[in-house]
Amino acid sequence: MNFEDLRLNKPLLDAVRTAGYSTPTPIQAEAIPLILDGRDILACAQTGTGKTAAFALPILQRLGSHLLPKRKNNGRADTRRISALVLAPTRELAQQISNSFLTYGRRSGLRHAVVFGGVSKHMQTRTLRSGVDILVATPGRLLDHMSDGTIKLDAIEVLVLDEADHMLDMGFLPDIKRIMKQVPQRRQTLLLSATIPPPIRELSKQILTNPASIEVARVSSPAETVEHWAYRVEKPEKPSLLCSVLEHTPYSKALVFTRTKHGADKVVKHLTRAGVTAAAIHGNKSQNVRTRTLEHFRSGKTDVLVATDIAARGLDINNISHVINYDLTTEPETYIHRIGRTGRAGATGTALSFVSGEERGSLRAIERMLRTPLQQAADIPGYVAPKVTDDNSGDRPRRSSQRNGDSRRNGDKNRSSSRSRSASKNRSSSNNRFAEKGRSTAKNRSTSRNRSASKNGSGPSAKNGARRQPRSDRSETRTTVAS
Repeated sequence: MNFEDLRLNKPLLDAVRTAGYSTPTPIQAEAIPLILDGRDILACAQTGTGKTAAFALPILQRLGSHLLPKRKNNGRADTRRISALVLAPTRELAQQISNSFLTYGRRSGLRHAVVFGGVSKHMQTRTLRSGVDILVATPGRLLDHMSDGTIKLDAIEVLVLDEADHMLDMGFLPDIKRIMKQVPQRRQTLLLSATIPPPIRELSKQILTNPASIEVARVSSPAETVEHWAYRVEKPEKPSLLCSVLEHTPYSKALVFTRTKHGADKVVKHLTRAGVTAAAIHGNKSQNVRTRTLEHFRSGKTDVLVATDIAARGLDINNISHVINYDLTTEPETYIHRIGRTGRAGATGTALSFVSGEERGSLRAIERMLRTPLQQAADIPGYVAPKVTDDNSGDRPRRSSQRNGDSRRNGDKNRSSSRSRSASKNRSSSNNRFAEKGRSTAKNRSTSRNRSASKNGSGPSAKNGARRQPRSDRSETRTTVAS
């Protein structure tokens, strides 16, 4: 099937070809004809499946075909009224959707605008008063404009809720209900979501009329071109491990996920001190800073982007070779959303997860959903686990998680013993980078230590040429993920 088979008009077909697309994705092939026929849609599709074009193209065709002739009145254009409204949970996703309407609708004669928080309302108000046909908005800023009287929704013909599950997770359900009261009852409604939990099912019953259901890919089916690895490491050692992985792993762009905004900022500070160009994106950043950060990451000025799940939802950035779960998510579905940023369009990708003792339950849940265990970095030939000195058995290598477990059980006794040993022994050959930095956080900063580590092997952190060089062939260790 190609786009000509989907009943799109010539201007849209030309725009699609100009954008470099020739074959529709599964969700586009299913959704576009249904939307053109005026059906309500309940679609389950992951990020990166082409779902934005799946609703943007038919909306442009529908509005362009029957609204433009009505705008001429004695040679003058009538005042434009918002005919299509697209709601998105985050600023980044709203901007991405707006860019899609701009790309495909250059020759449509339709006007579109995007409104979201974090920036002044003044320019948005000027654009809205000049008249728009298609509005992309986040719920909060939309309600602000509605309160100011700059937006009226009484002429809406098509309503789109994109990433609906995420909007509910962020607490936007009351806002959505307020907005729904202002749109006409007779309308076409499109609800798109990466998952369809019970709250989404309930919402769909309230706002959709005889919807067509589309499920393109199960949320538990990540791209088979992605390698999955797990590092057993305790929380204090994660910063050191991250620096070492980035130092010894060739990568093009790396996206690091943290659980909190404060955690993202801490990771960036640690990477910056280690000489890595990194930046954070989360809800506490202004929109100008977030936009500039994303542009630097896309262009390669920034090597590593550290993000929270909320801020990264809907990001569309090409050539991300590595996704690193610095903090492992407690939701297996979120794991799939995270790693969906790499391995796109048939390209290979790598997903690394740092798993502390308290996160092992989450790892097991992820592995159950994937139906295969993540490869353990410690099991890769050539990987050297951190080494410590045991009081009773002398120097012998142990896993970092065991060392931290012992420290917790022995408490201050172990820490004082460690200080006395560090003052009398030279352990330059027994400690690698991870263990050295892990112990330095245990009040040993005053003792100078030599570092050496064996970095040979075929694992994802094995040294293989200069950083940011083309990835080596890892076909022998690739994990095949059950779909």
